[in-house]
Amino acid sequence: MKNLFSILLCIAAVFTSQASTAQSRLSISQALDFWISVTEERVVGVVEVMPEEKYSFAPNSNGGEFTGVRTFAEQAKHLAANNYRMAAYIIGQEPTREQENETGPAAVRSKAQIVEYVKGSFVVLHRAIATINEKNVVEPLANGPSQRQRTRLQLAVDVVAHSFDHYGQLVEYLRMNGIIPPASH
Repeated sequence: MKNLFSILLCIAAVFTSQASTAQSRLSISQALDFWISVTEERVVGVVEVMPEEKYSFAPNSNGGEFTGVRTFAEQAKHLAANNYRMAAYIIGQEPTREQENETGPAAVRSKAQIVEYVKGSFVVLHRAIATINEKNVVEPLANGPSQRQRTRLQLAVDVVAHSFDHYGQLVEYLRMNGIIPPASH
C-alpha cells in the first residue's frame, strides 16, 4: 500500500509540477518508467537469488491454509505473464492466451528460462510505458482487461501494484527457505 501511495504521489507530481524549464520536468512516461524500473530491480533480484532446486517450492499446510498455492516458479511466471499482458493492452495489442490466463508459456520451466521470461516482461513493459504521453495517458482504450481498467495510466499503476503483491509473496518463499532477499541486505 505504501508503494502504491508513492506511485500515486509521483503521478500527481507530474501533473501538478510547475517546473521552470522543460528540461527539469519529467514526462508522464518517465515518471511511470521510474516505478517500472524499481519494480524490475526488486523482482529480478528475487527470481535470480532463489536456487533452481527451490523453484518448485510452495508452502505446505503445516501452519496455515496453503492448499493449491502457486510454486515459486508459478508465482514468477504469473507475475511476468501479467506484465506482458498489461504491456500488450497499453500498446493496443491482444495478449496471447498464456498472457491472458497469466500462466506464461508451458515450455518455460527451468530457472534460466523463467528468469529470462521475467526479464523479458520488463523489457516489453519499458517499451509500452514509453508510448504513454499526456495525450493518451487517460484516453479510454478500445480493448482492455476490464471495464474498470480502461486507460494506460490504470494499467501502468496496476502492473506495479500487481508485481509488488507477488514480489511480497516471492520474498516470503525466499525467507521460508532461509534466503535473505537481495533488497534486505
